[in-house]
Amino acid sequence: MSVSTPGRETEIRKLDRVVIRFAGDSGDGMQLTGDRFTSEAAAFGNDLATLPNFPAEIRAPAGTLPGVSSFQLHFADYDILTPGDRPDVLVAMNPAALKANIADLPPGGILIVNTDEFSKRALSKVGYGSDPLEDGSLEEFQVHKVAMATLTRAALEPTGLSKKDAERSKNMFALGLLSWMYHRPTEGTERFLREKFAKQPDIAEANVLAFRTGWNYGETTEAFAVTYEVAPAKLNAGTYRQITGNTALAYGIVAAGQRSELPVFLGTYPITPASDILHELSKHKNFGVTTFQAEDEIAAVGAALGASYGGALGVTTTSGPGVALKSETIGLAVMTELPLLVVAVQRGGPSTGLPTKTEQADLLQAMFGRNGEAPLPVIAPSTPADCFAAALEAAKIALTYRTPVMLLSDGYIANGSEPWLIPTTADLPDLRVEFASEPNAPDGSGEFWPYVRDPETLARPWAVPGTKGLEHRIGGLEKADGKGNISYDPDNHDKMVRLRQAKIDGVVVPDIEVEDPSGSADVLVLGWGSTYGPIGAACRRVRRQGMKIAHAHLRHLNPFPGNLGEVLRGYRKVVVPEMNLGQLALLLRAKYLVDVISRTKVSGLPYKAEELQDVFIEIVQGVQA
Repeated sequence: MSVSTPGRETEIRKLDRVVIRFAGDSGDGMQLTGDRFTSEAAAFGNDLATLPNFPAEIRAPAGTLPGVSSFQLHFADYDILTPGDRPDVLVAMNPAALKANIADLPPGGILIVNTDEFSKRALSKVGYGSDPLEDGSLEEFQVHKVAMATLTRAALEPTGLSKKDAERSKNMFALGLLSWMYHRPTEGTERFLREKFAKQPDIAEANVLAFRTGWNYGETTEAFAVTYEVAPAKLNAGTYRQITGNTALAYGIVAAGQRSELPVFLGTYPITPASDILHELSKHKNFGVTTFQAEDEIAAVGAALGASYGGALGVTTTSGPGVALKSETIGLAVMTELPLLVVAVQRGGPSTGLPTKTEQADLLQAMFGRNGEAPLPVIAPSTPADCFAAALEAAKIALTYRTPVMLLSDGYIANGSEPWLIPTTADLPDLRVEFASEPNAPDGSGEFWPYVRDPETLARPWAVPGTKGLEHRIGGLEKADGKGNISYDPDNHDKMVRLRQAKIDGVVVPDIEVEDPSGSADVLVLGWGSTYGPIGAACRRVRRQGMKIAHAHLRHLNPFPGNLGEVLRGYRKVVVPEMNLGQLALLLRAKYLVDVISRTKVSGLPYKAEELQDVFIEIVQGVQA
C-alpha cells in the first residue's frame, strides 16, 4: 500500500517489517548508529530484534575485511523472533563493508553507499579490480550514492572542527538519513547525543548537526522517491523498554537480591562477551549490590563463593575460558553445598577462539567440566528479554537447593536486544531463605550438623559464620553424612556422591511445552538457548507452506523436564539444531535412547531462519513420503 505526501513527489510506502544493516569500519560507529536506530524503533512501539557483529580487535585494521563492523536491526508491526536473515537495506560506509555484506542483500534491495571512501587504494585493499559503483556489478540493487563524509564536513565547517573530527560524525549523517526514510522520531537521538557528550558540548552539537544534515538530505534530495512506514506492533499491554541480554541478566540478578532480601556480591574478571554485566551491576550499589573486579578468574569465583558462605547471594560472570579456570572452585561449591550463580556467556572457541562471535559449545563443559562427580543445575535463556526471568530462576534454584547453578547465555543473546515487558514486583517470585539459627543434631547432643538434609529438597542448612553455637567444618575434603567431619570412609563417599546427584536430579522444573498448532505433526524440532528465534521463525514458514511441524524449547538442561522422554518418543522424527557439533543431541541419545537428528553450525553467527526452513521441509517431506 502506498500514499502520497501532499505537496511532494515522495511516495510513502507502508510495510509490515524491515531489516536494516549498517556496516563500516570498526571505528565508524556502526554499533552506536544501530543502537540509536533501535532505541527510536523501540520508542515508536515496533517489535524488534538486533544482531551486532564486530571484530575482536579494539581497533581492527581500517578498510580491511576483518575490520568490518555491522549492526543489523529487524523491526516490525507484529511479533518477530529473529534479527532477520537478510537485510532489506544495506548501508555500506566503505568498500570493505560492501564486499563483506553485499552477498546478503537480496535482488531489489536498497544499497546506500558512502562514495567518499571508494578510492582506488581502498578498493584494491579488499580485492576490487574495478569500482563496483561504476562497473555495473550492482545493477540488481537500488543503489543510492551519497558522499556522506563530504556532506558532513560541509555542514560542520562553521563549527570550526577539524576535517578529521568532522568526518567522525558521518555515522550520524547516515542515521539521520535512515531516520528520515523510515519516519523515525528524532528527539530521543538528539537528547542522547547531548547527554553522551555532555563534557564536550562542541562534539555533541556537531553530532546533532550531522544527524540533522542526514535527515535534511533525505528531505531535499530527489534521489529518494520513496519513504517507508512501519506501524507500531500490537504488543501486550504494559510498560516496555529495549533491553540487551546482558542488561536483562544484570537486572535479574538485582531483582533476585531484592526478592531474597540478601546482599548481592559479584566477583568477576572482565571477559568478552560477559563484561557488560559487571558494568551494569556496578551502577546499582543502592540495591545492595557489591561488585568486585578481581585480579583473575580464580580469585573472582573464590570471592563470590566466600560471599555465599558469609550469607550473600554470590555471583560470578564469565565466558568459556573463564569457566575452565573457575572449575575447581565451582567443584568446591558443589562439595560445600553453597548457593552460587555462575553466569557463562558462551563465545566461539576453543581457547581464545572467536571472542566476539557466538556459539553454544560449552554445554558439555557446564555439565561435566569439573573433576569427580560434581553435578549442578544448568539453565539457558532463549532471548535477550528472557535473561531476566532465567536469572531469577537460577537464583531460586541455587538458594532453595544450596547448589551452584550454571546459567548459559551466549554472545548472540548477550549483545542482541528486543522489547522487554517490565514486570511488577508482585509478578516476581519470593526468594527469601531461612538461615540456620540453632543446633540441629538428630542425636540430641546439642551440636550443629551442617549436612543434615531437608527431606524434600535434600538441601543442607545454611549457617552464617559467627552464629553462636553453629560452628562447623567447611572445605573441599569429603564430608561425613550429617556431621560434616572429614571422612575417607568408602561407603560414606559413595553415599555422599549419590546424595549430591539425587539433590540435582530432584530439582523441580516445569514440564516442557510443545507448540503444535495442528496437533498431529510427525516431526518435532527441539532447541535450547538462542536457537529459539531462528527455529520458531523457520517453523512458522514451514507451516505457512501447509506442512505440519512441532516446536519445543529447553530452558532446563540439567535436570531435564520430567516429561521430556515421553515428548521425544511421541514423534516419528526429532530434529535438534545447535550452534556446536551436537552436544545436546549427544545427551538426549544417551539418556532417552532416541536417535535424534542433529543439525549443527559453528560459523560464529546464529542460524538463519531460511537455512533451518530448508532442513525442516526436507525432513517433513521425507517422513510423509
